[in-house]
Amino acid sequence: MTDRILITGATGHLGSRLAQRAAEAGWSVVGTYLRAAGPTADERVDIRDAAAVRELVRRVRPQVVVHTAAGRDDWRVIADGAAHVAAAAAAQGSRLVHVSTDAVFSGREVDYDESAPPDPLYRYGAAKAAAETAVAAVDPGAAVVRTSLILGHGRGQHETLTRDLIAGRVQGALFTDMIRKPVHVDDLADALLELAVNDYRGVLNVAGPEAISRYDLGVLVARREGLDADRVPAAAIADSGLRMAADVRLSTDRAVAILSTRLRGVHQFMAG
Repeated sequence: MTDRILITGATGHLGSRLAQRAAEAGWSVVGTYLRAAGPTADERVDIRDAAAVRELVRRVRPQVVVHTAAGRDDWRVIADGAAHVAAAAAAQGSRLVHVSTDAVFSGREVDYDESAPPDPLYRYGAAKAAAETAVAAVDPGAAVVRTSLILGHGRGQHETLTRDLIAGRVQGALFTDMIRKPVHVDDLADALLELAVNDYRGVLNVAGPEAISRYDLGVLVARREGLDADRVPAAAIADSGLRMAADVRLSTDRAVAILSTRLRGVHQFMAG
């Protein structure tokens, strides 16, 4: 019997690619959506509705649930939704892999390993930190994957933003002092599938090995796509008056040690 994997948010950049990689690896994939079905998502569910999530998981009976769904401005989706998914997975006895983010950190410490407690600066990071707490409380055996900027296949948020800034479709700039460790969506997806079948418990940082500024990353995106890199607008957080996390670097020593998936550096995957 083929193992079944339930992927929440399977129309998103990560969720859709994870569903494709899982199907290629032989999983029976069930993907969820909220607004519109897609090739990788055929089950509608609103994760703010605990009963609906519980009923879906009971009906699908997945061996693994990977929670990639998130709503940037909705606490109930991010925090409450994660709790609902965790509770439903635990009730079914499904392995849970929960996707979190480096936005749970302020950047005050710069380098963060798995033991670092969240200290978010803004609402999205606070909601993701609350989601981590809920998942750990409901299912201590779950894997909680903190990641960073996700790129790949032209669909990453930063890739889209760079194109829009160059074309003048949006106003703004990419910060020269906002540092992250980007990861390719395929590498992250493969790491999540590894965690789906092992017994890792707790937080694991899964990001790329290279730190780079949002501005320099935008330049790489522009060059890869044949756009004028000189048109990438630059700014500094320090001059913007915004309260944002500047330099946040996830330590990935543990992931490198326990995963067979190779986490490529941004210059490598952007070149190829």
